[in-house]
Amino acid sequence: MNKKKNITFNDIAKYTNFSKTTISRYFNNPDSLTPENQKIIAEALEKLNYKENKVARILANGKTEFVGIIIPTLYYQYYSEILTQILSTYEQYGYKFLVFIGNENAETEERYIRELLAYKIEGLIVLSHTLPSRQLADLKIPVVTIEREDKYVSSVNTDNYMGGVQASCLLAKHNCDILVHINSPSSEDVPAHGRITGFLDFCQEHGLKHEMLYRELGSTYESARLQLADILEYLDAKYAGMRKGIFISNDTHANVFLNLLFRKYGRLPDDYYIVGFDNAPISREAVISISTIGQQMEKLASEAVSLLVEQLNERKNMNSAPFKEPVHKVITPILYRRETTEKDL
Repeated sequence: MNKKKNITFNDIAKYTNFSKTTISRYFNNPDSLTPENQKIIAEALEKLNYKENKVARILANGKTEFVGIIIPTLYYQYYSEILTQILSTYEQYGYKFLVFIGNENAETEERYIRELLAYKIEGLIVLSHTLPSRQLADLKIPVVTIEREDKYVSSVNTDNYMGGVQASCLLAKHNCDILVHINSPSSEDVPAHGRITGFLDFCQEHGLKHEMLYRELGSTYESARLQLADILEYLDAKYAGMRKGIFISNDTHANVFLNLLFRKYGRLPDDYYIVGFDNAPISREAVISISTIGQQMEKLASEAVSLLVEQLNERKNMNSAPFKEPVHKVITPILYRRETTEKDL
């Protein structure tokens, strides 16, 4: 069987009676051609059954259409869901993604970023908290972060403060005697810290009995289980006979806490009400569905990629001129009432 000949720019030029330079302009700067000439070349490509050589195009114009992604872990369902949503934007924007998991190690993430830069990525999306935004800004490529410290780079975040208020308000409406928020210690410049301040402000404003429990819950099931089991014993002993409203910082840990209650009591006790955060799939798939403050993850991902593409286009139009000030977009959370608070469902 004869090997099928690859169609070259020279073949297209001969077929259309255009120069090779004109054909090159069609691929690299189509707006420089009239619509009529663009149509002639497009029809020729179809008739010649032209298959674009991506590697050759990268070598020709230096544009890889690659975007790097750094995420800290896939243990939390939030990260895996956000990653899925980011990858699904390919059809809309045409950018391909190279993904690295940093495991919250600065040296590892720096090495991964060097490797991504060697692949000539055009931009970077960062969900990890390890490297400061000042360091990310110094990379001299467009960077967008999601839910992390973002002083020097553009970002997309949930309104975490509103989420903390929503969770507290829901538990208060169920006449809980004590409201408890379980969270890992965090810096005030991290967007998720807003969940803590929203909870504290609501409780103090309404004169509600409350307690803040800080624990390093870790990024593995075993570390979270050990810490949350200890918290459960503490709550049972300190607040015996009281209606307890528990706001947990993410759905992954809310599910672990719910499992511990079922292992101990065989059900969700009448004196426990639970709200998570994220609206990750586990909140719907748990042994009973978990009420949660939903981050609009599809919108977070879409806005992050859109913001990055906007910067990429700006960079092309301004010939690598300095970027304008960072843009920070905030997405409103959505409250989902489910079985861990609405016990009649």
